[in-house]
Amino acid sequence: MHCVTWPDQISGLEKGSCVTIGNFDGVHIGHQRLIARVRDLAAGFGLPSVVITFEPHPLRFFTGKKTPPFITLYEQRAELIRSLGIDHLLCLEFNQALASMSPEDFVRRILVEGLHIKELVIGYDYAFGKGRRGNYALLSQLGKQWAFGVEQLEPVMVDQAIVSSTRIRDLVEAGDVWAAKPLLGRFYRVTGTVVHGQNRGGRLLGFPTANVHLVDELFPKTGVYCCWAELDGEIHQAVANIGYNPTFGNDVLSVEVHVMDFSADLYERTLKVHFVQRLRGERKFSGLDELKAQIGKDVALARTILALPEARLV
Repeated sequence: MHCVTWPDQISGLEKGSCVTIGNFDGVHIGHQRLIARVRDLAAGFGLPSVVITFEPHPLRFFTGKKTPPFITLYEQRAELIRSLGIDHLLCLEFNQALASMSPEDFVRRILVEGLHIKELVIGYDYAFGKGRRGNYALLSQLGKQWAFGVEQLEPVMVDQAIVSSTRIRDLVEAGDVWAAKPLLGRFYRVTGTVVHGQNRGGRLLGFPTANVHLVDELFPKTGVYCCWAELDGEIHQAVANIGYNPTFGNDVLSVEVHVMDFSADLYERTLKVHFVQRLRGERKFSGLDELKAQIGKDVALARTILALPEARLV
């Protein structure tokens, strides 16, 4: 997949392209269906497939840090979109000029003149442009004017409810990562750099932990989780604690991951943590002995859960 920031950086569009547009936070199964439809249309027409997204997220541009945390940062979004077989990812910088652009100008400059669009696929509720006027009705009208087709997909449903980024975010924030998997099509994942922590896991407790520094990502609810730890493509069973370590009186939120059966140095390395199931909430223990005993139980339970076929990393 070719990643670019403006249409003129893409070659081979003389005969046209098939396009979809969206923020795609989470790249959940609804987004996947949309992207797969564009990929398949493009293959049928013998044209390149293009996914358009924005960075920063438009909500972040308008509201700053007040936006909800994101399910996927740009790097993971690009990785997931690439895995769906798309030819080009066009990531437009969302700035004042783009925010002020009318839907008509966006279609003419980006889609028609830039991408020579032949087919556009959008989600059931998609709208863009100044005042969010760029809805299906207007796009269909502009499609007739500029000779491209417009297709709007129906929402994807799971358990009689629409799959959406908001629904997934609510589940993760509630700690129900297991229920988020069918909506994402995978376990919820965060990625961070391993930094120096309090050096208590191995020295005091006998369970060495990697302190993962996360930036701008969605934290699951505080507690203990069984998870998969991914390091340079290798997958390991793990237990993660998200919280404040009340037994030690901490007041800073941390993500500490005990990678099972692993002893190599992890400092400054990138660790991907795939959350499978929440084991328990965080609580204060009477002392080290009680805490160590509970961690042992957590690790044993995690091994049992991770051995289940439905807990496999896909």
